[in-house]
Amino acid sequence: MSEQAPPEKISLSFITLMAALMSLTAISIDAMMPALGQIGEDLNVKNPNDVQFIITSLLLGLAPGILFFGPFADSFGRKKAIYLGVSIFLCGCIASIFSTSFEIMLLGRLLQGFGTASCRVATICMIRDQFEGNAMARVMSFIMIIFILSPALAPSLGQVILLFAHWRAIFVVMFILGITSVIWLAFKQEETLKPENRHPFKIKPILRAVLETVNNRTSRGYTIASGVIFGAFVGYLNSAQQILQEQYALGEAFALVFGFLALALGIASFANSRWVYKYGMEKICHTSLLVMVGATTIFLPISLLLNGHPPLILLITYLFVAFFCCGLLFGNFNTMAMHPLGHIAGAASSVIGCLQTLLSASLGAIIGYLYDGTINPLIIGFFLLGIWSFLLVSRLTKNPQAQSV
Repeated sequence: MSEQAPPEKISLSFITLMAALMSLTAISIDAMMPALGQIGEDLNVKNPNDVQFIITSLLLGLAPGILFFGPFADSFGRKKAIYLGVSIFLCGCIASIFSTSFEIMLLGRLLQGFGTASCRVATICMIRDQFEGNAMARVMSFIMIIFILSPALAPSLGQVILLFAHWRAIFVVMFILGITSVIWLAFKQEETLKPENRHPFKIKPILRAVLETVNNRTSRGYTIASGVIFGAFVGYLNSAQQILQEQYALGEAFALVFGFLALALGIASFANSRWVYKYGMEKICHTSLLVMVGATTIFLPISLLLNGHPPLILLITYLFVAFFCCGLLFGNFNTMAMHPLGHIAGAASSVIGCLQTLLSASLGAIIGYLYDGTINPLIIGFFLLGIWSFLLVSRLTKNPQAQSV
């Protein structure tokens, strides 16, 4: 393993492929955002907030998938894990394409989430196989720059598809992207896990890896902190279509605003790739959370005074700042959680990702379902979860003993 690979040795092809695979989950969520209202009408969803389960169900499928594919990737290799996972994802696409009820749609989304978990876990493992520490954080930041373009562009892609075709065509495009990514992986990327480094796919070793991951205070602390703050972001994903497209009546312009806000994450990831060596991951995370909490403390009273409907420009400005802070946290939190567990990278990535996803999906579902025609539930969610995550990170950075096993 290369501990600190120089930037010039980081392959652009590798970065692009990893970003494409990781983007399947983001595209599966964001490309269909403009179509949520139509899907709800076609599938006879009575409560408008219930449509949010189309997003939540994918995340709930993602969590157990992450737990499964990590050990699978450690036993059979990173590429085989992706092959299996994308196959399941394609089955989920087919179920969604031909869904005739809301229940079948949710089943398809569960399968999509379970399948794309392989891409999330195995790609991080492939990166961890070759890089570590600040070098890994730098590579993750480069990948995030490309990765974030998918949620920035995916809603526009979905909107364009809706102009010429039925919403089911969005799932057809997802199907095509899944097949294309697997073919690219098969011909352009070698397996990064050597046979001598593989672990048998047995229950006891997996349980031991789970216990080691959970008992490591550094990994556990950053996992919870990331799951908490990303819960606020998932709350935004769940309610974004209702807030922007309906409450603010943006209509087709929803995709443009959603994409613009997503760019804040990409800009932050690029900045992190420059800052991580200069300031270190811990300081960046601590400062980012401090800024996010500070911005929310200022914006929340404004939102409450204006009955949860502040001017759109104020809302966009606040969310851009909040998402910029999130962009600084994404790669760094995962890197710090994974750092002590490189010898069980697959299993550790699974446990960390599973806990993060369960926490963020659960908290985000609560925030989204509390949507009442105003942005107040979302901003209150950012405020409370931001403080919670900030306190967790502060404890880890200020108490050296909290970072030992």
